[in-house]
Amino acid sequence: MSEDKSLNFIEEIVEADLNSGKYQSILTRFPPEPNGYLHIGHAKSICLNFGLAKKYGGKTNLRFDDTNPSTEETEYVESIKDDVKWLGFDWAEELYASNYFEQIYSFAVKLMEKGLAYVDDSSSETIAQEKGTPTQPGIENIYRSRTVAENIQLFADMRAGKYQDGEKVVRAKIDMASSNMHLRDPIIYRIKHAHHHRTGDAWCIYPMYDFAHGQSDSIENITHSICTLEFIPHRPLYDWCIENLQIFPSKQYEFARLNMTYTVMSKRKLLQLVNENHVNGWDDPRMSTISAMRRRGYPPESIREFCDKIGVAKRENLIDFSLLEFCVRERLNKTALRRMVVFDPLKIVITNYPNTTELLESENNPEDISTGTRTIPFSNTIFVEQEDFMEIAPKKYFRLSPGQMVRLKSAYIIKCDEVIKDIEGHVTELHCSYIPESKSGSDTSGINVKGTLQWVNAATATKIEIRLYDRLFKVEDVANAEGDFKDYINQDSLQIIANGYAEPALKTDNPYMAFQFIRKGYFVVDRDSTKDQLVFNRTVSLKDGWAKEAKKA
Repeated sequence: MSEDKSLNFIEEIVEADLNSGKYQSILTRFPPEPNGYLHIGHAKSICLNFGLAKKYGGKTNLRFDDTNPSTEETEYVESIKDDVKWLGFDWAEELYASNYFEQIYSFAVKLMEKGLAYVDDSSSETIAQEKGTPTQPGIENIYRSRTVAENIQLFADMRAGKYQDGEKVVRAKIDMASSNMHLRDPIIYRIKHAHHHRTGDAWCIYPMYDFAHGQSDSIENITHSICTLEFIPHRPLYDWCIENLQIFPSKQYEFARLNMTYTVMSKRKLLQLVNENHVNGWDDPRMSTISAMRRRGYPPESIREFCDKIGVAKRENLIDFSLLEFCVRERLNKTALRRMVVFDPLKIVITNYPNTTELLESENNPEDISTGTRTIPFSNTIFVEQEDFMEIAPKKYFRLSPGQMVRLKSAYIIKCDEVIKDIEGHVTELHCSYIPESKSGSDTSGINVKGTLQWVNAATATKIEIRLYDRLFKVEDVANAEGDFKDYINQDSLQIIANGYAEPALKTDNPYMAFQFIRKGYFVVDRDSTKDQLVFNRTVSLKDGWAKEAKKA
């Protein structure tokens, strides 16, 4: 976090707590449920929790809220750990709510002993009906008056597996007339005969999130439990449990979750996209998951910068996806190695160039001279982009056309002398001449041209596959669009160029590097690459093309 920025409201709370002596140091936690892959919204929470601890000399625990065995998997646990590490953070302890199952069970027994919890045999439909509405109080049912001994015995029987799923639940006894629906005797335990990814079949009853979460915070002595705004109505229950159990008083604070244009932030919807094959897995580069952004080539520094820029607020708003892309471009412009690649090749024969191969020098990154230079082979036959030639060119067209000259990047000035066509009239190649005195770095020709083109040497070019990724949805506010969110999927969100041509340096480059394909965008090697076939994902274009489309609309 930037030291010269004004404090956000959570930082103000932390500083006040430390200055007053309430805490000697702070302890935060990042508590994901391992039921899916993390998305960019989680990145904001990660940066906030770990960033606070780092700024104020505290620590952060990584705790998995694994209280729902039917949806949780070890695969998700490992992916979450990978994401947090990739973002640049280390946790103090790796913990699990399942570590505390015995202790949480005893907490429920303690509430029963105090007459503050009971076993309810009602169906889920009856419980929902008896809860009332926001304007009408709920109804106390007959099970609410069970004795302490009866409740404790029934709870033990539930744990022993004597009942089926849904036969009984445990509810906190609070206030069925409360204006806060979450305080109308909320369910704190349910029966679920499902194999748990860590505890196996040791348990068949599991605490509800609202009961396990605050108690887990308290067990760990979390000082600042930071949640998103939808948990504001849950805070009174969080406090009620801690107060009545007389345990460490962790405090919950809420901030606005991240909502971003042209994407979805719901694990349920992301899972739908995966299961229905709208995308190719959780790390499909069009997804909003952190693993997808890693595969697409987003630098972790750019995501941290993005989270810093959007800040921490108390009010929900919709963040433009282009801000994230801006942060990515800013970072990659400084770090990406420049390489020349042609997507749609047009053959050029330089008729007056000798039948030899010359090695030219070109900078790796003009923004960072420490990256040095590389050699590029050049001969009398090269490829340029089809779109860089027009037979009948308009005014102010500075690329190739008959009689016009352009500079080849890090090479020579060439002039288009002849256009070769097939019998159907399609242009198949150009015959050009070069100016020997115009070599880049030692140009004595005195000729000035306005167009500079990327190119590749035909004899040494490497064939690559290029995947051009774009935004997965066509509408800005997907979450609030009418109908099925999948109706708004952008069918052009992936275009594949099977045979691009690249300069040979890409074959020997570090595959973990980021590259700027000159005049094309930023790219990264995909994991689908093989020894014989390199595959590149477009991380982001050089400019925000969607901004132009928005202006047209």
